[in-house]
Amino acid sequence: MSRAAVPSRDLFAEHYVDHRADGAKEIITSRLRRHGLVTLDGLDSRAAVLKLTAKYLDIVSHRDSDSDGLTVIHNTRRHHDRPGFAGLGAGALAPHTERSGTPSPPRLMLFVCARPAEEGGDTFLTDGLDVYTDLAAERPEAVEALSEDLAGFFGGQDGVFAPVFRSTGDGRVSVRLRLDDLVRWNPLVNPHIPALTVAIHRRRQRLLLEAGDAYLIDNSRWLHARTAFAGPRRMYRALGNPRFSLPAGFALPDRQTRPALETA
Repeated sequence: MSRAAVPSRDLFAEHYVDHRADGAKEIITSRLRRHGLVTLDGLDSRAAVLKLTAKYLDIVSHRDSDSDGLTVIHNTRRHHDRPGFAGLGAGALAPHTERSGTPSPPRLMLFVCARPAEEGGDTFLTDGLDVYTDLAAERPEAVEALSEDLAGFFGGQDGVFAPVFRSTGDGRVSVRLRLDDLVRWNPLVNPHIPALTVAIHRRRQRLLLEAGDAYLIDNSRWLHARTAFAGPRRMYRALGNPRFSLPAGFALPDRQTRPALETA
């Protein structure tokens, strides 16, 4: 059955684009500007992943990437207890944006399922716009604190001070977050972290990925997480900056109440 035939409540189907179709590039770039998320399929080899990546991203290599810029996300069985290496274990990952401890995190992330886990390994995505909207309505003081320049220190010794919600100065807000051992919160921000995590959990959405499936997200807008897993789960990840114009984050919401989403 075609992914496009999956009921519209499925997050994958809702954001699916056939990247092989005529005019797909214009559709994908338009949806990334509007929603910050596109889902794809048919990426059944490393070569196919690199071919698609070359259309949309200038890859940013980093500590864990291979010579072609891709990172193989799997359980190495030797990294699980090292801060900053949890993605290379089999444990759960808290919601986060990529490379939060760098001054200028990559704007886009392509995440491709080469082999799903035998058990667990579910992907969860959370739109930063939804989290911001909920907090602005229910806990405006939390939004204010999380928007301070010194809200948190992200990363290790060479990390950066940064807000969770950063105004870009053009009516938009970008997001930076991690919730592991490599973030230290400003004492004035720390009381608001429980409200932030509740809002993220309330707005998270499960994304089911089969072999060859992928998602492409704006790393300055969407948070991603996973559950613990068993078995030889294998994913490809590409981080980079867009080869097209892409405003950062999301446009500030109006005062209308956004409808609640079903959570997984």
